[in-house]
Amino acid sequence: MSGKVYRLGCDIGGTFTDFVLLNDATGEIHINKCLTTPADPSDAVEQGIRELEEKRGKFVDQLDEVIHGTTLVINSIIERKGARTGLITTKGFRDVLELAREIRYAPYDIFAEYPKPLIPRRLRLEVDERIRSDGTVLKPLNRKEATGVVQQLLDMGVESIAVCLLNSFENPSHEIMIKEIIQEMAPEVSISISYDVLPQIREYERTSTTVTNAYVKPLTGRYLAKLSNRLSSIGFGGKLFIMLSSGGITSVETAAEFPVRIIESGPTAAVISGQYYGKLFNIQDMFCFDMGGTTAKSCLIQGGVAGVVPTFEVGRVQRFMKGSGLTIQVPVVDLMEIGAGGGSIAKVSKMGTLQVGPESSGADPGPICYGRGGTEPGVTDADLLLGYLDENYFLGGEMKLDKEAARRGIEEKIAKPLNVPFIQAVWGIHDLINETMAGAAKTHIAEKGGNPKIVTVIAFGGAGPVHAYGLTKKLGAPRFIVPPNAGVGSALGFFTAPRAFDLVRSHKVGLQEADFEEIEKIFQEMEAEGARTLQKAESGEEVRFERSVDMRFVGQGSETNLPLEGNDFTKLTREQIRKSFDRIYENLYGRTYPDSRVEFINFKVRALLPERLLKLPKLKDQGGNLEGAIKGTRPAYSGIAKDFIPFTVYDRYNLFPGAQFKGPAIVEERESTVVIGEDASVRVDEYGFLWVDIEEV
Repeated sequence: MSGKVYRLGCDIGGTFTDFVLLNDATGEIHINKCLTTPADPSDAVEQGIRELEEKRGKFVDQLDEVIHGTTLVINSIIERKGARTGLITTKGFRDVLELAREIRYAPYDIFAEYPKPLIPRRLRLEVDERIRSDGTVLKPLNRKEATGVVQQLLDMGVESIAVCLLNSFENPSHEIMIKEIIQEMAPEVSISISYDVLPQIREYERTSTTVTNAYVKPLTGRYLAKLSNRLSSIGFGGKLFIMLSSGGITSVETAAEFPVRIIESGPTAAVISGQYYGKLFNIQDMFCFDMGGTTAKSCLIQGGVAGVVPTFEVGRVQRFMKGSGLTIQVPVVDLMEIGAGGGSIAKVSKMGTLQVGPESSGADPGPICYGRGGTEPGVTDADLLLGYLDENYFLGGEMKLDKEAARRGIEEKIAKPLNVPFIQAVWGIHDLINETMAGAAKTHIAEKGGNPKIVTVIAFGGAGPVHAYGLTKKLGAPRFIVPPNAGVGSALGFFTAPRAFDLVRSHKVGLQEADFEEIEKIFQEMEAEGARTLQKAESGEEVRFERSVDMRFVGQGSETNLPLEGNDFTKLTREQIRKSFDRIYENLYGRTYPDSRVEFINFKVRALLPERLLKLPKLKDQGGNLEGAIKGTRPAYSGIAKDFIPFTVYDRYNLFPGAQFKGPAIVEERESTVVIGEDASVRVDEYGFLWVDIEEV
């Protein structure tokens, strides 16, 4: 290891940008939080690092790496702020983005809207070529025609071009020819070909993913280049890594080439933290709950592992309706958006009922109590008026909250129009968001075959610990945990994430007919590519590989993933593979069909560098006097008593290992506040985690 002992995690959220500075030698952690700057996110990065240096002295020249997670890519898709992009596809496939899978997500809603494709029809052009499903050429690509099509797109002023031809995952020669033509004619234009982005079966998903990559590539490239320069200008000479949606981290070059892989870059990190803590405490079923200023995300971790799914949706027209968004086929941690965040707006719906979210006031202007020009009451306003937050200690007192303005806002916009008592309106906002999240969480847990009554909830984010008690009770779960520095939990996850890259290649062949030597060659090609990608991280460490295959019964529409042992496919037997497939299939669906034939669809490789583990610092034992941790009491609303009662307020920084106390209590730290009801008890462990047990009713 070099003489550089520091690593910095930096997570740009919708409302706040979080920083965690880790000293690898001592395990010491320093944190900072500043408001996100939506116009240019790198402004907040520089500002936050400078503030951190003011607090604890110079460290930038001793930084070994900066690990960065960003919502920039997903926001540019949702807000449609990507590049002007063109698509070149096979004749007859121009409208695949609109046709999609031809499934109505709301079959009985005749007004159901669908997301508009990222590329309008006039910028989608065809070439008359055809490759068969086995990779043989049926109709060769005419170079002159392809040149004409590229010229047409350039004349229409495109900055980026996506190329997605039929069956190119079996034979990419035509896509490579078009790529070369574009590079010759317009070297400044950004190119994404489906064979590089996603050489995988299924026409719509492959086109949609390649198009998304092309749409955000110029913007991401510019942003990452600017960020690298900004960091260099303040003296950073280490390596910059970016968080992938799949839970690994990768080099800036790879992220700039495949920005579609960093769409869920920020929220993923909290789950990776949760997974690490689950292994540390040997908790089998953990429900990871991360609530920030804009959204609340969740993930069920089973057997110490967070699931990774091969596809997800972005930019849904109906936020919680599956099928109403753009499909992206890249590996992503199985996150579910279960609700809104602290900045989510409360209003009276058309039906005359209370509604919270999905619109958020974000960082600018933010909720009313931020005093930055916000006029719509939000969840944070309600939490403040319920006594859960201290207006003089928000962000450690750096940001004074305006309680009076929040009171007026809820009175005028919620209580009067609904004709209900003021306190009922305020409690209604807090309780409704918990109810919405619990409903979505129960569905998410049930879909994964879990049981909400046995999970341990772990809360992250600025608003997560405020709502964890209410959510845990509504789930019927026995306890929740709040890690130290929970408000910047995502940024902590960066330090426990593996440096990894996932690759996939489609090649459809029956188990009995398959040539195992040919398959071994496919695996070796992918492993070589994975090693090249990770070598960009310039670590010089040995790359490890994990292999798996997607298989299905012949004629079936979806696949089952099968992890493979060993690193030589030719040493496996057909009987071994069939037996493993039947075991996994039966586990998932309750039965299998031993007489039906099975086939391979996708071959997958995950390339990994050795993990750099996070040594959690242990709490200093300060003599064990609980009185010294009490700040005082303040009235806060109890859902059990249906009234304001005195809550004891604790300073989290003065708690010690083995401390125990009962609710009603509020535990304050700079970045977040934990609310504990009167039917719960708390203990503090050696690392400073709060374990909150709720009595069974």
